Amino acid sequence: MQGLTPLHDAQKIVLDAAAVLGLEKISILDTLGRTLGEDIVAERDNPPWDNSAMDGFAVRWEDIAQEHAIQKPVTLAVIEDVPAGRMPSRTVGAGQAIRIMTGAPVPQGADTVLKVEDTEHTPDTVRVFKPEPRGSNIRPCGEDVKKGECIIARGTQIRPGEAGMLAVLARSFVFVYQRPRVAILSTGDELADLDERFSEEKIINSNSYGIAAAVQEAGGIPLLLGIARDTQASLKEKISQGLNADILVLSGGVSMGDYDFTKAVFREIGAEMNFWKLAIRPGQPLAFGKIQGKLAFGLPGNPVSSMVTFEQLVRPAMLKMGGRRSYGRPVVDAIFQEKFSKRTDRRHFLRGVLTREEGAFKVRTTGDQGSGILTSMVKANCLIDVPTEVERLNPGDRVTVQLLSGEAWATNAEPVHAGEHRLSCC
Repeated sequence: MQGLTPLHDAQKIVLDAAAVLGLEKISILDTLGRTLGEDIVAERDNPPWDNSAMDGFAVRWEDIAQEHAIQKPVTLAVIEDVPAGRMPSRTVGAGQAIRIMTGAPVPQGADTVLKVEDTEHTPDTVRVFKPEPRGSNIRPCGEDVKKGECIIARGTQIRPGEAGMLAVLARSFVFVYQRPRVAILSTGDELADLDERFSEEKIINSNSYGIAAAVQEAGGIPLLLGIARDTQASLKEKISQGLNADILVLSGGVSMGDYDFTKAVFREIGAEMNFWKLAIRPGQPLAFGKIQGKLAFGLPGNPVSSMVTFEQLVRPAMLKMGGRRSYGRPVVDAIFQEKFSKRTDRRHFLRGVLTREEGAFKVRTTGDQGSGILTSMVKANCLIDVPTEVERLNPGDRVTVQLLSGEAWATNAEPVHAGEHRLSCC
């Protein structure tokens, strides 16, 4: 019988097997959350010319440079008005000024912009009471972006900031990595789907929908195959339907019971399997391999086990296939607030609530950690990673925590932020 595969070994096997998908060209309006498949290089400076950061007057600094201007105001002739969106037509000479609006190009001859509130002005003149340092209130050409610079690198996930920058750079269409398509199949005669009539002996197929949501959150496209009944023929038929996807994810049927047919069917259809058991809890019965070149995962049937193992193995594979440069969740170190003990044969992932109190990260469990208690995932904003060799934890011990989102929030606590993304194998 095959032994338990350590998680870091399993992650390496999965990531080595996951190939990056191809590219597709999409509209800027569809880029949010997608992964950029090309380097975005600026074709011009931004701003393209020196422009005013204030409503005011463009002047020559030497005309206003006097130590006691408030006792002896300087009066300059206003020779032009330049609103935003129009180029100046005149050059500022000695004793002259041009009225200028925020964002308008700074006219030739001027090297300083005075704030309108620091002056007295008429349509034809401006009196200056407060001198400014040379160059004040001017945003120089290329301050934001220099022509020829790589502004957004390939592999970057597009957020609103990147989408705005694409617009600045006039990129209405860009290449992004394709989204992995994930076929999702639940197994078991005990399951009923949401839209079918069922008896009290049945339980709802929640795994398919939880996994589908996790696929979407990871940037993939879920394809629900429904439920395979407890026969080899039914399971084989459903698996065949899922091989048009990039990844096949089954839940249930990977244990050692009389009706757990996944292993037999995988062998029958020629699957190349890498491992069947994982040294973690929850989630020990877990299969991974390839079927006709497609990644195939057999996740445990218990809902928490399926979600935790998806986090540790399927999600990283999806992120790599979708072109991402990092594959793990953000992690932080936190202070454990409870007592916990376990055997030293498996790595544990406890569902936890992470808070930030008085500048320190603190974490506690969500309560009962049974693999069938889905409310433990509902309450959790993190997973507490307890290494294999750790036998017990006490209040005050430091632990590593995986955030289940980029930003975790907790009642009566400061928001938790983390910028580091890592997997145990990477």
